[in-house]
Amino acid sequence: MYKIAVLPGDGVGTEVTAQAVRVLQAVGNCFQKEFAFTEGLVGGAAYDATGSPLPKETLELCLASDAILFGAAGGAKWDSLPAHLRPEAGGILSLRKELGLFANLRPVMVFSSLENASTLKPEVVAGIDLIIVRELTGGLYFGEKYREDLPDGGTKVVDTLEYTSAEIERIIRVAFDLAGKRQGKVTSVDKANVLESSRLWREIATAVGRDYPDISLNHMYVDNCAMQLIRNPGQFDVLVTENMFGDILSDQASVLSGSLGMLASASLGGQTALYEPVHGSAPDIAGQQLANPIASILSAAMLLRFSFNLDEEASCIEKAVTSVLNQGYRTADLMEQGKTRVNTVEMADLIIEQIESGK
Repeated sequence: MYKIAVLPGDGVGTEVTAQAVRVLQAVGNCFQKEFAFTEGLVGGAAYDATGSPLPKETLELCLASDAILFGAAGGAKWDSLPAHLRPEAGGILSLRKELGLFANLRPVMVFSSLENASTLKPEVVAGIDLIIVRELTGGLYFGEKYREDLPDGGTKVVDTLEYTSAEIERIIRVAFDLAGKRQGKVTSVDKANVLESSRLWREIATAVGRDYPDISLNHMYVDNCAMQLIRNPGQFDVLVTENMFGDILSDQASVLSGSLGMLASASLGGQTALYEPVHGSAPDIAGQQLANPIASILSAAMLLRFSFNLDEEASCIEKAVTSVLNQGYRTADLMEQGKTRVNTVEMADLIIEQIESGK
């Protein structure tokens, strides 16, 4: 019995998470694995119901589960709330902090059938297979924040970027360990020409690299990395960086795969790992079954692989997704001439059919 906490959250999070659960149920039936799903409130939905974006009951559910499947949090409806009550800061960021989830893994792989879906030339994105390792519980997002009135009537605002050497070292080691199972290349991304935090980051990355003589390490400024991701993404294997840089670069990398709706993620390091699509709640299309569920479904595959060590089952999902895309089925975000448009549920139906057929 594998216990999975399901936190659909807000907007399209509820729609795509429901399809990921269906896919996991299909995998369980095919491989004789039993998954127990328990749903909890988080984000704006939780605030509306309880007055908190992360209710005590939800946190307890997560701690009692073997893995967490998360949807999305936030929306304009809650933008005027104080920071600690907003779905993003008080919900998902607090959950990551409470669970100690310091390592965010965001794979970026370009399916051969989607090489024309990217805004970049097919020859630039062909064969891309990289992973961004983002530090998740430190940096600007969690540092001290305040505003101060100035004598001239203006306002001073402060956001503090803080890291300890231990926090940096542990995320760097995650990247090197991953690279050892991949192509053996780590790119450490910083802004060491300006920021003291980045200078420490680079020093520690260099020191850790000596413990991995078979892994190549290079350093890159974040602005150059942003350019290189578009200019020559094939040079990258594992990128590791601090919280805000990782947030921005991983969203930028979505254009390589054709859509944010294709990018899965895993947040590891604590007692219970969390898996979620990279995209947000997209309230403008919520309730219309337009959202691409593949990112959530691939997050479910990561859940099987990283939390339960079910590699065969995870591969089954990934192969099913590949097969459906190869057959020309597309959700609205990936639609191109000559392809067959399907909605959120229909895409999941097709993937489940592939899983059940054993193809």
